[in-house]
Amino acid sequence: MSRKHFGTDGIRGIANAKLTPELAFQLGQAAGRWLIETGKERHVVIGRDTRRSGPMLGAAIASGFCSVGVDVATLGVAPTPAVVYAARTGRYGLGVVISASHNPAPDNGIKLVGHDGRKLPDDVESDIERYLETPLDSRPTGSAVGYLGASRSEIDDYLEFLEGLVPNRLDGLKVALDGANGAAYELGPAILARLGAQVSLTGVSPDGMNINEECGATHPETVQALTKATASDIGVAFDGDADRAVFSDEQGRLINGDRTIGIWAVHHSIQPPTVVGTVMSNGGFEAYLKGRGFHLERTPVGDKYVAQKIAEKGARIGGEQSGHIIFPELQPTGDGLVTMLELLSAIKDSGRASSEWVDEYESWPQVLINVEVADRATWHEHSAVKEALEEAATKLAGKGRVNVRASGTQPIVRVMVEADNYGDRDRAADRILTALEAHAGAKVYSRVDLTHALGD
Repeated sequence: MSRKHFGTDGIRGIANAKLTPELAFQLGQAAGRWLIETGKERHVVIGRDTRRSGPMLGAAIASGFCSVGVDVATLGVAPTPAVVYAARTGRYGLGVVISASHNPAPDNGIKLVGHDGRKLPDDVESDIERYLETPLDSRPTGSAVGYLGASRSEIDDYLEFLEGLVPNRLDGLKVALDGANGAAYELGPAILARLGAQVSLTGVSPDGMNINEECGATHPETVQALTKATASDIGVAFDGDADRAVFSDEQGRLINGDRTIGIWAVHHSIQPPTVVGTVMSNGGFEAYLKGRGFHLERTPVGDKYVAQKIAEKGARIGGEQSGHIIFPELQPTGDGLVTMLELLSAIKDSGRASSEWVDEYESWPQVLINVEVADRATWHEHSAVKEALEEAATKLAGKGRVNVRASGTQPIVRVMVEADNYGDRDRAADRILTALEAHAGAKVYSRVDLTHALGD
């Protein structure tokens, strides 16, 4: 069944325009009816990031749940992983996250997670959409109306969980932290202080409209500069809802998801010796792992594919260059605060500076070219385009890669070319681009050097 409202990560849009309080209220009713009719717990936990529209949408969806007889506990501002933790450890049938993650402040989103802490499967979201289209026959009254109450005990439980991850503590470690003016602006500094770290802060003064604004994981240059300026041992930056984190070494160099996974896996000598990345994971990273006896499993871009492969291979870690890392033994989905503590703990326990870990390998030159094409269904059919792709793959065999994928929603083709040197990379990229321009009506939309960037 095609879905009218749910996308790949819940329902998103400009708050009070596409994503209205009326829709949020109706979604609360629909999801509440689904809970009741499937016999699940009639309790829901809700958390949000710091956007100005968050309380409006939170009140609306909570009212929808209560109007069909479902109780609601609201956590207020809370990282997505805190809601995930509460949903899977408490007596809740659903968790609700109100956030648009790394998007700008006018956007917002609503994501539902199940009692296992995972995003609801597509078929369940389709079932909930059917309830959206079906009028209510009656509503409960009196004591049958759902109760709405604020609760912070779940936040305390989450902090205790985080503290337990670092039995050796972080005393003496100097950390620069960028809270993205988002959901972790309080809890990030709080857990570091609890564990004994010295913390320098930025991005911890949310005003409702400055979330992700020149700060956070999508603007790592901010924490990179702060790390150097404060002579910190390491820096960390969260995104708006804190389900991911990226880092800076003490020299101000980016530690993206690839490097985070590599440091953790090598430090712990994990078994099985398998980590999960994506098609965008850097070739230098893969070569580094191979040289130390580890195998990299690649998936399409997207955390759900990473999670599936982790389960399939029994891996202990996987993730994306963007800093969305999954530690399946700790949380079922990405948790930026867990990622922070796992990396900081590994670096401190290793007795090595963060820059020593960065120096372990050089990233291979990687470029991503987004091109607009005349027809996203037929762009690859011309023989000259096929020949260019095959030639590039052949010439880069064993020392690079080509990955070309069409956007699912736009007439854009994403061409990623990587090699162990800049010359081979650029020659292969230019050869492919020339063929696309001549035979697929392509025009360059953007060209980004990903060698030392976030990647996906």
